[in-house]
Amino acid sequence: MTRKFLQFFINGLLILLPVFIIGYVVFRLFVFIDDLIGPMLEALFGLDRDHRIPGLGFVLVLGIITLMGFLATTFIAKPIMRWFSRLLDRIPLLRTIYNAITDLLSAFVGKKKSFSQPVMVRLSKDTDVHKIGFITDENLEQLGEIEGKVAVYFPHSYNFSGNLFIVPREHVTLIKKNPADVMKYIVSGGVSDMDRDDEGQAL
Repeated sequence: MTRKFLQFFINGLLILLPVFIIGYVVFRLFVFIDDLIGPMLEALFGLDRDHRIPGLGFVLVLGIITLMGFLATTFIAKPIMRWFSRLLDRIPLLRTIYNAITDLLSAFVGKKKSFSQPVMVRLSKDTDVHKIGFITDENLEQLGEIEGKVAVYFPHSYNFSGNLFIVPREHVTLIKKNPADVMKYIVSGGVSDMDRDDEGQAL
């Protein structure tokens, strides 16, 4: 029982820790920039040091984050990214957290979206029971000689974890729905509604 509790605690920590770290860094950046705005307005425009423009700090933080994302895709940032990668190699826990964050974000908004195709999988040939998930990999060469199968991720209801299954293609039915709506439907345990007009299509 204690071992199970510890496992659940560690899983919860690994899920929440990256969120809190990102939130804390963004908050501190916002406070830092907000503290700089007063002196800058005083120096440039002669305004009172305590003068505040609502939302300006937030806009600047968004701009800085977007600029960093742009620089990270250019040659300018390559030396910095190499240095950062070496730093992560020295701190395994930090690398685990960083990789978890980047993998999760790129799965939804990156160039290779992993959760863009919801599917319905028949659990076996002898049953008409299906499970809803997302195709995350259609090329399984890295696992060896596996033909006619795809990787399907099944999120758990009311949780932020899930299972990954390698299933036969003929058992998979594509779901013509918005991926975000399908994820919400699964995570809510089927409580959330989806548009009923679309139909499934075999893979």
